[in-house]
Amino acid sequence: MKEKLEQSIEEAVEGAEYRAHWIVYLSFTTALIAVLAAIASLESGTYSNEALLEKNEALLAQTKATDQWAYYQAKSVKGTIYASQAAAAQGSNPELASKAKQEAARYAAEEEEISKAAKELEKEVKEDGERSNHSMEHHHRFAYAVTMFQISIALAAVAALSRQKFVWFAGLVVAVLGFVYFIDGFQLLF
Repeated sequence: MKEKLEQSIEEAVEGAEYRAHWIVYLSFTTALIAVLAAIASLESGTYSNEALLEKNEALLAQTKATDQWAYYQAKSVKGTIYASQAAAAQGSNPELASKAKQEAARYAAEEEEISKAAKELEKEVKEDGERSNHSMEHHHRFAYAVTMFQISIALAAVAALSRQKFVWFAGLVVAVLGFVYFIDGFQLLF
């Protein structure tokens, strides 16, 4: 009977050591996943801020472009007035008609410069908007990674409390999915 008792104690100790060994792996992987979640969260925030700054730049450029187009229209109206004045004064006052034609030509030249500036600003708006959208894509991938990592950590906690390995393995599968999003956050592969 003493031998059976010693054997039972020895089996219980071996089983406890095995479970303790498993808990070490669970703890290590959970800590690693938590570190990845922290990095992904930091990257997500960085890209989100970058997207907002780029969107602000796009809005500023759009405002400047709108101002340029308003300035263009004002010059166009003045040029049209001078052209009309030149046409009206052609027969009655050639000197006034000549000056009005010169002013109309000057305004037409200014319109061209203003138009170029406005088109450049519109190009800048488009580029800033595209950069903002690109940064938001990075942000979303990292946000998905953080979510997957947090779910994985929660499953690891449930596995530790319930001592059920399959829950831990399910958490590892979710962590792998999070890692795919994490890598995709840097490269935008998918």
